[in-house]
Order: sequence, then structure tokens, then C-alpha cells
Amino acid sequence: MASIEVNGKSYETDEEGYLINLADWNEEVGAYLAQTEGVTMTDQHWEVINFLRDYYNEFQIAPAVRVLTKAIGKKLGPEKGNSQYLYELFPYGPAKQACKIAGLPKPTGCV
Repeated sequence: MASIEVNGKSYETDEEGYLINLADWNEEVGAYLAQTEGVTMTDQHWEVINFLRDYYNEFQIAPAVRVLTKAIGKKLGPEKGNSQYLYELFPYGPAKQACKIAGLPKPTGCV
């Protein structure tokens, strides 16, 4: 089992770096995971991360990219609910990379 250390506390991760215990997540852990992914977090990034966490709390599933794009479009508007916007924020895949930073499991169907 792998782990990361943030502010002197150790957090278990799987072999791909996703948190094992979703309750371990906080913004400091999210910022650390973003840094390991090469993502500099902005308000727009946090907006997507918080959206994902709310979505997961409601539906108990991490959305695949199509579902994520559609759901963000409904809640945050069409200018944010499109693949181009989300890939600019999370170049290695809005669903996969953003879910990792959000402390959520890897979305179903992501390779």
C-alpha cells in the first residue's frame, strides 16, 4: 500500500495515487495531490473539485467525463460545462485527474 504525507500526517493511497479513505480528504490534501499532478489550483479548479465532491456525496459514484461535463453544464453554466474548459483545467482528463485531486475513487470506465 502506498501513502502520501501532508503536513506530517500520512494518508494511504492506491498504486495510482487515489486516496483509500475518502474521509481523509481536505483542501491541503487536495492541493498536495494537485501539485503531484502538475496542476496549479485556481478558484476554477476548486469549483470543479467541490462540484465533484458534492456529486459523489449525492450519488455515491465518481462521474465519467461525459456525465461530469453535462452535470457541470447544468449547475455552473454552458461555458464551464464543456470538454475544452475542463481539459484546460485538468489536462490529463477532467474526470480521472479531478477525481484524484478531490480525493474520490477513479471514475468507472477510466483507463
